Amino acid sequence: MHAFATLLERLVLTPSRNAKLALLVNYFKATPDPDRGYALATITSNLDTGTVKAVALRTLASDRIDAELFALSYDYVGDLAETIALIWQSQSSTDEPSPSLGEVVHVLKNASKTEALKLVAHWLDVMPIEDRYALVKLATGGLRIGLSARLAKQALADFGAKQVEDIEEVWHAQTPPYQELFAWLEGKAERPSGHVAAPFRPVMLAHPLDENELNELIIADFAIEWKWDGIRVQCVCDQGVKRLYTRTGDDISTAFPEIVSALNIDATLDGELLVGHYDGTKINLGSFGDLQQRLNRKQVSAPMLAAFPAIVRLYDVLTISNQDVRALPFFERRKKLEDLVDKLDPSRFDLSPQLQFGCLDDLAQMRATPPEAIIEGLMLKRLDGPYLSGRPKGYWFKWKREAKLVDAVLMYAQRGHGKRSSFYSDYTFGVWTDNPEQGGTLVPVGKAYSGFTDEELKQIDKYVRDNTAERFGPVRSVKANKDFGLVLEVAFEGLNKSTRHKSGIAMRFPRIARVRWDKPAREADVLEKLTAFLA
Repeated sequence: MHAFATLLERLVLTPSRNAKLALLVNYFKATPDPDRGYALATITSNLDTGTVKAVALRTLASDRIDAELFALSYDYVGDLAETIALIWQSQSSTDEPSPSLGEVVHVLKNASKTEALKLVAHWLDVMPIEDRYALVKLATGGLRIGLSARLAKQALADFGAKQVEDIEEVWHAQTPPYQELFAWLEGKAERPSGHVAAPFRPVMLAHPLDENELNELIIADFAIEWKWDGIRVQCVCDQGVKRLYTRTGDDISTAFPEIVSALNIDATLDGELLVGHYDGTKINLGSFGDLQQRLNRKQVSAPMLAAFPAIVRLYDVLTISNQDVRALPFFERRKKLEDLVDKLDPSRFDLSPQLQFGCLDDLAQMRATPPEAIIEGLMLKRLDGPYLSGRPKGYWFKWKREAKLVDAVLMYAQRGHGKRSSFYSDYTFGVWTDNPEQGGTLVPVGKAYSGFTDEELKQIDKYVRDNTAERFGPVRSVKANKDFGLVLEVAFEGLNKSTRHKSGIAMRFPRIARVRWDKPAREADVLEKLTAFLA
């Protein structure tokens, strides 16, 4: 357990991608089975011990430690695992060693909730602080270590001198603790079977395009499509087995049953998941805000299905009746896709249209003024290009619309997670309902936790601490009025109407473009400027 705890601590404190990869590779080399496999499953969110909940651990800690002291400590630290690890008062004087990661996983998976909680209390008694931290993270499943499943797979590829696509091809057929997978990567066994019904196949990604690159391209060599503001999905039907995957390979089939049930042809299809209402002849798309009502749900109710029906706008095909067509040029795959779409339910699937234009100026104008708010920009796809996993250069490009900007006033601040847990790094900001000199008040319009440098983070954190309205609590109000406040220039991709927000709008991908130390709060923007973007 100690090696896993050390790994987590270093991953949390290591910002560099390459350094994180090196930490994982070294851990895989030094750690035996099954511990390294369970660590991998934990990092990739594929391990569910399912017996200990965060609320039970908070109760456990409050029973062992003065409840008021624990509450104050948790508020200050901002992370449950770190708080318990630091403040836990051991009731044992034994020299019993910490259990291994494999032992902890095995016991938690097979124990009842009551037994598991007692065991966790015992382990906390005998463990050092860093192992306690890892134990709580493992038990609750909330790692927050700044590491994606894709990066973990890249570490496996580096460890075994393979391509990350080789890992993804077999990944869904493997289960924790991945002993066959590690044996193959170490050269001790043959490649494990990648066969699983309706498997996920690594997706092809696009490179961002700037105008200088655009001038170097031969546009006639590319197909042009809209870039839809949904989430990328892969629809798979394999001899009656149907699955819906995200672009990273997460299975979201149960969350979108209407899409899965409508898959009636053996194929692997690539497209964008959106919300849309079918009127008998075509699909009328909803906003990304509508789609958000459906995301991150394991189950969906009948009223939700009726209010926010999901559709998939298709733009590529990878396999047809177990025949892999990824090596074919894009224009041939497109023809095959057009034939397939005619066989699918038109209320659930349609085809992303290809655009016609006269010159580059026309293309730029189309990008700047798309016909629907759900469009983020343009996609350029090389007509003779195969379907390649990853982000190969020169085949697919995304040319997104320019980000919109608004000057907003900092209203609330919250501590972050991981290495930012001691900083107020998550900011809620607002704009004026009307001219503040004429009685306008601030109303929240968004929340962001990115876009600023580490040095700016320290400066804003100090400002929050010096100007907070409350002394305690996970979220602090920041003093702001027409004569006093911190203005943030916020960049965002778009807006959606929202009934959940007091302002009536929700921002898409907001981030801090710069901190306007020079601008007085009374000169921040009014709500009317934002609502104009909805037109």
